[in-house]
Amino acid sequence: MKFTRAELEAFNGASVDDLVDDRVRLLFVGINPGLWTAAVNAHFARRGNRFWPALYRAGITPHLVDVSDGMSEADRGLVLGLGIGITNVVATASARAEELTIDELRAGGAALETNVRRWKPRVVAVLGLTAYRQAFARPKAVQGRQGDQLGGVELWVLPNPSGLNAHETVESLAIAYREAWDAAGGPD
Repeated sequence: MKFTRAELEAFNGASVDDLVDDRVRLLFVGINPGLWTAAVNAHFARRGNRFWPALYRAGITPHLVDVSDGMSEADRGLVLGLGIGITNVVATASARAEELTIDELRAGGAALETNVRRWKPRVVAVLGLTAYRQAFARPKAVQGRQGDQLGGVELWVLPNPSGLNAHETVESLAIAYREAWDAAGGPD
């Protein structure tokens, strides 16, 4: 699937469906959807995003899930069946997360807490330290398991898988994501 720049720009402000059901144990939280993700309505869909390769490398998914053209029903069933959910701090798409305002991040953080209370995962993993600090007014937060909870749930802040986060590798992401997976009681 290919999109022109103009076609992708048309998805600015669009939302992506949350990938969550009542089996969620580990809820991954992106910052906000990118334009490609919004265009195909699948989280972390842009080629070069390392989320799905990191889950595979960590042994969380049994095969490399490719959502660059949208998520297949089989992969949707697999991910949900594993107890993985995916949402975002801010629901609306933009070309870059840096385009978000503090007000958007804080409002998104409040909405996320409400959703976490409703969905009741075992662990929430926010993928992006700077966005977490801004959304939840925690300027001194560090990566890893947090002392605070979110919506009564164990909270982790982990590296963002975007290719723009150049100092992380698929391997380092896999290690971080596996820790949260293990904390959520994910099967080997």
